[in-house]
Amino acid sequence: MQSDESAIPQSDPFMLFEVWYAEAKESEPNDPNAMALATASEDGLPSVRMVLLKGHGPDGFVFYTNAESRKGEQIHANMRAALLFHWKSLRRQIRIEGPLEEVSSAEADAYFHSRPRVSQIGSAASDQSRALPDRQVYLDRVTALEERYPEGDIPRPPHWTGFRLSPRRIEFWQDRQYRLHDRRLFVRDAAEEAWSDTLLYP
Repeated sequence: MQSDESAIPQSDPFMLFEVWYAEAKESEPNDPNAMALATASEDGLPSVRMVLLKGHGPDGFVFYTNAESRKGEQIHANMRAALLFHWKSLRRQIRIEGPLEEVSSAEADAYFHSRPRVSQIGSAASDQSRALPDRQVYLDRVTALEERYPEGDIPRPPHWTGFRLSPRRIEFWQDRQYRLHDRRLFVRDAAEEAWSDTLLYP
């Protein structure tokens, strides 16, 4: 029989995220920072894709993208989103929901130029999400940028930026035997000064 104690403690949700994320970095074979990002268009059409977490803390969870991509267009039309981490090795999930804001130009520059040079070139050469007539067209753009900038960093395209999700809801989910799972939901109050939490039925 299952224990009557929750596997998810009452805690500060950011501290609990840090604990789970650290354990995921030890156990996940690839990309423990991978997360599903769900956005919606202005008329409510949903879309979801995997992105990488590139910064986190009490102020929010940060990812980067081409703002002219489909996801970028949806974000600008509807500045709210949801994130989902699923760590199969730990049999855990974390769901996070809240409004988005664009990071500063300084933050975007710093992250863009921390990437490998080839990744900088690849991003600058890409019209992300738009139709590509032939892969060689993209590779030719990559080559042209390599020749234009033979040394040093590549200038960050103005449409390549980051977004920070400021969480209003964070739910931790822990698998348990016979699908008697544990779920704990943290909700931020209107003043954004405190969190309340409750267990949820699985």
